[in-house]
Amino acid sequence: MSLFDADVTDTLAASGPLAARLRPRSLDEVVGQRHLLAEGSPLRRLVEGGGTTSVVLWGPPGTGKTTLAHIVSRATRRRFRELSAVTAGVKDVRAVIDEARDTLFMSGVRTVLFIDEVHRFTRTQQDALLPSVEKGWVTLVAATTENPFFSVVAPLLSRSLLLTLEPLSDADIADLVERAVADPRGYGGRLTLTAEARDHLVRLSGGDGRRALTALEAGAEAALAAARDADTGGADAADADIDTTGGGDSAGEAVPLRLELLERAVDRSAVRYDREGDQHYDVVSAFIKSMRGGDVDAALHYLARMLEAGEDPRFVARRMIILASEDVGMADPGALGVAVSAAQALELVGLPEARLALAQAVIHLTLAPKSNTVITAIDAATADVRAGRLGPVPSHLRDAHYRGASRLGHGAGYRYPHDYPDGVVRQQYAPDVLAGSDYYRPTGHGFERRATERVEFLRGVLRGRPPEPPADPAG
Repeated sequence: MSLFDADVTDTLAASGPLAARLRPRSLDEVVGQRHLLAEGSPLRRLVEGGGTTSVVLWGPPGTGKTTLAHIVSRATRRRFRELSAVTAGVKDVRAVIDEARDTLFMSGVRTVLFIDEVHRFTRTQQDALLPSVEKGWVTLVAATTENPFFSVVAPLLSRSLLLTLEPLSDADIADLVERAVADPRGYGGRLTLTAEARDHLVRLSGGDGRRALTALEAGAEAALAAARDADTGGADAADADIDTTGGGDSAGEAVPLRLELLERAVDRSAVRYDREGDQHYDVVSAFIKSMRGGDVDAALHYLARMLEAGEDPRFVARRMIILASEDVGMADPGALGVAVSAAQALELVGLPEARLALAQAVIHLTLAPKSNTVITAIDAATADVRAGRLGPVPSHLRDAHYRGASRLGHGAGYRYPHDYPDGVVRQQYAPDVLAGSDYYRPTGHGFERRATERVEFLRGVLRGRPPEPPADPAG
């Protein structure tokens, strides 16, 4: 085996899956991640300068973490060793480190140690890496899809350069699949993509380059096989979606990959959804209105439709947080916490698993009793403010903690609610111009049935009932 394992990996990948065959060999071939690839960036300095800085790569699947590890190894002409935190134990880690140390002392060649899914390592396993990183025996490149501030031990994180990878944009995915069609390592021009097929690959990818290439490979192999069968009379060209009058024949013309065949090959229908156009707004509108209207099945349909179409799940989570206050509000005060928890779960776990948390929140919000009193209350208060109905803060409520405040009368006459029965006392809190204004008008739905009684009681005490004297501490 060659000393430089990146070369061996490339040789093996030449007959492997499309994603492996197309793995970039230099930073200039990397798609996306422009914020990491600029001239003078830490990553470029590591690759071009051959330093010993270890790196933690944090990002969703299919964004290039493994690729960057291979590029570091290739560019610096170092040995490449790879461990998966799913299967490797402390013994495996120590064996690779011992090998790297011996090779460095004997031949002066350093080792790039790539650990995929490092967040799955226990603290003990991560601690076992520290000596080799500190002494420069290995250049560690660790990849994780989870927040490293929670999943990587602090000593290891502090000794590494943290690089955050972003999901690939639609333009990046489109560029990637077009490159795969044209590149000799891919299909070398033997295949063409219709615009509809390309757009479907973009939708399927969800920002994951590997997913896009895997789907493309399934469709391409089906199209090429159908073209061969059609050329030899072994299959019906029409059924195979191959146009033998325009391409894919024995003359060597490119085979077109159309949407229908791609859908069958990946067993996933194209979702008619334009994230920038009317469909985006129509589906989101239907999603919100279904939850507001209590149709849990329709709400789940629109959730699945958006996620399958590649909609940004953070956008979906934000809309649910808004709905929790705007349409559920005080009828179910816990609904806001459910929506926020789903958004946090999305950040911590990511798709596809986080779709469960999103679906749970959708079900809760849809089934919850509804009230729009939160938005009507703040809108009414805002309208008065914008209309100039302000008025000075009552003197007994003003800050009385600074020197001279008492001479201004600030705080004089303030009644401390805890000194009174029920923790409430007759006292004016609003400016004079707004005294008696009712912004919050609870409904009889859900929790607000109880809120109605409480609001009436509090307003009665605050505005009408004579104050009761403080209780005598002596009893």
